[in-house]
Amino acid sequence: MAQSDKDFTVLWLQAGSCGGCTMSALAAEDVGMVKALGRFGIRLLWHPSLSEECGAEAIAILDDVAAGRVALDCLCVEGSVLDGPNGSGRFQMMSGTGVSMKDWIARLAARARHVVAIGSCAAYGGVPSAGPNPTDARGLQFSGWDAGGALGKGFRSAENLPVINISGCAPHPGWVVETLASLALGDFGADRLDGLGRPRAIADHLAHHGCARNEFYEFKASASRPSDRGCLMENLGCRATQAPGDCNIRRWNGSGSCTDAGFTCVNCTSPGFESPTGPFQETAKLAGIPVGLPVDMPKAWFVALAALSKSATPPRVRTNAHADHVLVPPARRPPKSP
Repeated sequence: MAQSDKDFTVLWLQAGSCGGCTMSALAAEDVGMVKALGRFGIRLLWHPSLSEECGAEAIAILDDVAAGRVALDCLCVEGSVLDGPNGSGRFQMMSGTGVSMKDWIARLAARARHVVAIGSCAAYGGVPSAGPNPTDARGLQFSGWDAGGALGKGFRSAENLPVINISGCAPHPGWVVETLASLALGDFGADRLDGLGRPRAIADHLAHHGCARNEFYEFKASASRPSDRGCLMENLGCRATQAPGDCNIRRWNGSGSCTDAGFTCVNCTSPGFESPTGPFQETAKLAGIPVGLPVDMPKAWFVALAALSKSATPPRVRTNAHADHVLVPPARRPPKSP
C-alpha cells in the first residue's frame, strides 16, 4: 500500500514466539490480514515474516521509528519478552544490532501511540514462561496474573493507554483486525479494557457461549472420550465456562472451534493456562466435583444443578453424548395444542 499522511502505521515485532499468532492472523476475513487491515487505512511499516525488507533495510526502519523520524501509531509485539539472564534481555538479541529484543521493545514502545500484545505470550508470558522459566519470559505489562511485565505496571502509551492484550494461543484473527481497526478509527479508550488489559468486546464473552455441545452441558451428559459428542467439562478438562472469548460465537476460519473439533478449551486467553493444575484434557476433581466450576457459580448450586440435570437427561441426549455421531435424532412430532 502506498504511504499516505492518513495511514495508521503498525510495526510488528516477534519476541519469544512460535509464530503461531502471525499464522492465525494471516487468515483474517476473506482477504488475509494485510488487505483486511488496509480496508481501515492501516499500513504495516514492517513485519518480520511478511515484509520484503530484511537485514540493514529492516534495521533502518526500526532506527527511524526509534529516533522519531517515522511516526508510529501502533507497536504490535508477538511472543514473550525474554528478560534473562539477570535482567539483561540477552537471551534474545535483535540480529545485526547488538541490542536485545527487550530493549528494542522499550525504545519503540516509548514512540508508539498504542502498544498491543498479540497473543497470550506477549500479554502474560504464555508458554515460554511455564515451568522453571529459565529465560525469565514475561508479558509486556503482566507476568502471569501479576501486573508489571517488561514495560512495567505504570507504562502508558502516548495515548495514555496501558498495553492492549489480545490474548489467546493463538488469538482469533478477527480479534486482531477489529482491535487495530478500532484504534485506527479513534474509537478505543481505557473503558474498553478489562482488568487484565483485554478488549472487552472479546473478554466480556465466554468460550462456552455458542458451544455446539451446550445441550449436553445443560443435562450434564458428559463425554468420556475425545471422540464423544457429549460435554467435555466433567471428565475431559474443558474450561470453556471459565474462558473469556467469543471463540464459539465467531467460528475460526468461518467454520470451527476447539470444542467443535473435540478438543477441550484450555482457557488460553487467561494467564497461567500453560501451567494447569493437572494434565490437559483431564478434569481435576475434589470429592468427585470439578475443581474449576463455571464463572460466578457457587459449588453448592453446581452440585444441586448437576444432580437435577442428570436425573432429567432425555435418553436421546444420554445416548448421543457417548457417540461420535448422532445415533438418536430429535423427535419429530407436531407441537401440542394449548
